[in-house]
Amino acid sequence: MLAAMPPTPTPTPAPGAPRVRERGDACPGALRLHSADDGHLARLRLPAGRLTARQVEVLAHAAETLGDGRISVTSRGNAELRGLAGDCGAELAALLAEAGLLPSPTHERVRNIVASPAAGLDGLGAADVQLWARELDERLCAAPWAAALSGRFLFVLDDGRGDVTGLGGDVTLVAVAPGAAFLRLGDRTVRVAAADAPRAALAAALAFLTAAREAGTGAWRVRELPEGSGVDVRAALTTAGIAAEPVREPLPSHGAPPALAPGPLGPASLHVLAPLGRFTAGRLRALLPADEVRFTPWRGAVVVGADPGRLPGLEAHGLITRPDSPWVGVSACTGRPGCAKSLADVRADAVPGRPGLPVHYSGCERRCGHPHGDWVDVLAAPGGGYLVDGAPVPRTDLTPAVTTARTAPRTAPRTTR
Repeated sequence: MLAAMPPTPTPTPAPGAPRVRERGDACPGALRLHSADDGHLARLRLPAGRLTARQVEVLAHAAETLGDGRISVTSRGNAELRGLAGDCGAELAALLAEAGLLPSPTHERVRNIVASPAAGLDGLGAADVQLWARELDERLCAAPWAAALSGRFLFVLDDGRGDVTGLGGDVTLVAVAPGAAFLRLGDRTVRVAAADAPRAALAAALAFLTAAREAGTGAWRVRELPEGSGVDVRAALTTAGIAAEPVREPLPSHGAPPALAPGPLGPASLHVLAPLGRFTAGRLRALLPADEVRFTPWRGAVVVGADPGRLPGLEAHGLITRPDSPWVGVSACTGRPGCAKSLADVRADAVPGRPGLPVHYSGCERRCGHPHGDWVDVLAAPGGGYLVDGAPVPRTDLTPAVTTARTAPRTAPRTTR
């Protein structure tokens, strides 16, 4: 177990040159803690964001007794604990393992699986991809070679509604009727039987690792492979005994996916958002009782087995429960005092503006945790103030500037920063 991890600098490649990763991936995990200005950080992978009621309680307890009392939800529906002591690693690992949150210590950082959070709850979608996520996770943890994947490699499972397809997956599965799925890796898409979908996703990941080793650049993600080093998806599936047909029409890979709105989900589930993506331990416990809780890529939680009549009570706990709330779509990086690179306390400075485009507050040019697709970029500037989509704005004028940026027509999407 590592108590802390050093930063991993990577030289910026020359234009047109492939990225070369000279060191291993130092992405934090539950067993590999990251040293920050506010203590240590642990990132816990939650495939499909899923937590049992017991695991919700354990996570809240760990935040209170070992950390700063808060649980951050990442853009992949994972959980982060901050303010940890450097010597708490063994105690944290024991708590998580006892709750079933560490099924494989060797694979804990590669369990990056995002799935449509409302799958199986509201009558939409072509398949319950939450079931795919569980099978994929079991297969992933059982494959020794899969431990070589980067902690940033991402599986995305969309039930056909298009809510997570555009979240930048390395391997993307999309359920299509009847009983089939599209599998995308890089710029290639094939059609497989729905029953084979989780196994096919794992075979595609193995094909990526093979291509990455042959390229010799240490690629962590599919998009980092050098030009011309294609991944032979169909050959990998054939080797795995999975029938596949090529698909000519490309799946969407850019643009903002439709976020799941807060509110009721069918007769017995609901969706709430955490302000700026952080639950306190008390707010997390307020989600119970529940059959299960699913953290979402929009930094909220789907509460399965909950009467939508509980929404006013959850709003009283400070959670976002209505789609017309101006705080829907507002996110921020850690900022000061937790991050030494940040130029401002972005969480304290964040203002909502009227509902519209997502808006993300960043303390430095890394823009950690920013949304996918088009979004309003609020970046802390040296000497005070901010840049709102590149335009200088004093801190005192953030509210009108953000309101205008969230609701003004865009001449072109700003998706790359």
